[in-house]
Amino acid sequence: MTPATYIDAHVPDLVGRLQHLVGIPTVNPPGQNYDTITAYLARELTALGLRTKRHAIPARLLKKHLPAAQYGFPRFNVLGQLAARGAKKTIHFNAHYDVVPVSGQWRHGNPFSGAMQDGWIFGRGTSDMKGSIASLLLALQALRATRTTPKMNVEVSFTADEETDSLLGSGWLVKHAPIRPDYAIVMEGGEANTVCCGHNGVVWVEVTVHGRAAHGSTPEKGINALEKMSALVLGLEDYKRKLARRTFVTPEGRTMRPTLNLGGVFASGEGGKINTVPALASFSIDRRALAIETTASAERELRAALADVARKIPQCRITVAKVSENHPYYHAPAHPFFAAMAGCVTRVRRQPAVFNVSTGFNDMHFFAHHLKIPTLGYGPGGQNYHAVNERAKISELVASAKIYAALLTTFAG
Repeated sequence: MTPATYIDAHVPDLVGRLQHLVGIPTVNPPGQNYDTITAYLARELTALGLRTKRHAIPARLLKKHLPAAQYGFPRFNVLGQLAARGAKKTIHFNAHYDVVPVSGQWRHGNPFSGAMQDGWIFGRGTSDMKGSIASLLLALQALRATRTTPKMNVEVSFTADEETDSLLGSGWLVKHAPIRPDYAIVMEGGEANTVCCGHNGVVWVEVTVHGRAAHGSTPEKGINALEKMSALVLGLEDYKRKLARRTFVTPEGRTMRPTLNLGGVFASGEGGKINTVPALASFSIDRRALAIETTASAERELRAALADVARKIPQCRITVAKVSENHPYYHAPAHPFFAAMAGCVTRVRRQPAVFNVSTGFNDMHFFAHHLKIPTLGYGPGGQNYHAVNERAKISELVASAKIYAALLTTFAG
C-alpha cells in the first residue's frame, strides 16, 4: 500500500482529528485552551514516532508582550522532530492552532461542533488553520503505517498567537527552539493548485487627534477633534492615490498594490458628551506593504504623509503610535524546493501548479527572514475565513495530505 492509497482508506482518521481540534475553542484573544490543545497535539506527534516537546513560554515574556488581562492564559509551542535514515536535509512544517473569536448565527448552532454537511466540515478553525494540522498528521501517519521513509528529516511545529502577532508563537520558535531546517512550509497562503511564494506585510498604527473641549453651546471656544480627524482622513486621499500607482506583478501575473485601510477602530476620548466639543479622537490605519517593500519604509512614508496632511489643517495636532507590524516576504520560485512542491501539487491535482503571493500576512516571514531558508505556503484552505460558517472541504484536506506525503517521499533537498 502506498501512502496515497493509505490516506484514501483512512479519511475518517483525518475527519475525527479535525473535529477534535475544532472542538477545543482556542480563541485568541485571550488565548483559551492552549494547554489542552497542545497536550493533545504533543500526544499525536509522539504516537506518530516524532520526538516531541511542548515548550512553555516563560512568564516574563507573557508579561512583556501580553495585556495584563491575558497573563492568566499560558502560551505553548509544540515541536516534533523525526530523523530520517540517511537524510542530509531537514524540512519544517508549521501551523498555528489559535483561532479568531466567533460572532453571528452559525448554520449548525455551535461554531465549535465540527459538523459535517455535503462533504464539508464546519467550525471555527477548520480553514484557518486546523485543517492543515489534520492533513499533515494523516500524511505522517500514512508514512509510518506503510513503512515509508521520508527523504528528509522532519520538523513539525504547532504554534500560538498567529491571530495576533505571532511573537510568542513562530517568532519565539525561530529564535529559541532547537530547530535547524533547510526548508520550511507554512501550511496556509496557497491552496488548490496555487503555491504561495510570498505575502504582503502590514504596519498598524493608531492616530490620535488632539483638540480642546468646550461647551456645546459655544463650540467656537474649543477645537473639535472629530472635525480635525475628518479633515485628516479626507486629506489622505492623495496618499491613497499615490500608493495605488505602485505595483508588483506576481509570478501568476496578478498586479498587486499597497493599500491603506482607515478606521478599523475609531473612538472619542474620555468625557465625551453630546453637548461637549470633543477634545480627542482616534482611528487606526492598516497599511499593507507589498512583498517587495519593507515595513520600515512603509511606516516612515505613512508617518510623513500624516504629518504633511496635518500641517495643512489649521489647529490639527496629532500623535501617531505604532501598534504592531508583520514583515512582507517574497522568494522568486526558481529554487528546486519550489519546483518540487509544484510538481507534487500538479501530480495530485492533475492540473498545473501556479505560484501566488498572498494579500494577507502569515508566519512565512519568520522562517525566511530569521532562518534565511526557502519558505513556501500551502494548505487545504477552505471558505469563510474569520467569518460565520467557516468550513473546510474534506476532499481538499485529503488532497493536501497526499501532497505533503508526496513531497516527503520525493524531495531530498
